[in-house]
Amino acid sequence: MQIRLTSAAIKKIQDELAFLESRERPRVAERIKQARGYGDLSENYEYHAAKEEQGFLEARIRELRAVLSRAQVVDADSLAEGVVGLGTKVRVRHREFDMEEEYTIVTMVDADPGSNRISEQSPIGKALMGAKVGDVVEYSAPAGVQTLEVLSVEAADV
Repeated sequence: MQIRLTSAAIKKIQDELAFLESRERPRVAERIKQARGYGDLSENYEYHAAKEEQGFLEARIRELRAVLSRAQVVDADSLAEGVVGLGTKVRVRHREFDMEEEYTIVTMVDADPGSNRISEQSPIGKALMGAKVGDVVEYSAPAGVQTLEVLSVEAADV
């Protein structure tokens, strides 16, 4: 399954992967080496903690490599003007609350709901993808089905 990512998101993942492999992996290996010197491994907390950290580190490295191996670059510039897609900023009106909100549609890597940067895979993101100004879309939320009216769509600086 392909994972749609912007070139900026791919760069972010590549940078994290390089940091983990070149800096964190040697640091954790040294920590394990030092902990081995503390004696009996069966009761050596430092050793077990370092091995656990190594497990988390290696799992994250595998995860990042898997994402990169399935990455499909999405060029925000190639999107149709006026259509909600990756790399667009969309202003909507929540009909149930009669309030306006602005969202930037990003990949799962760049999502930050607290900053209204929502993933295309989120319920709101999925509902908005492909919508145009004037369209009304619905999405399921814990409080029930919500309705959004698209007020504006523009390219975002992602």
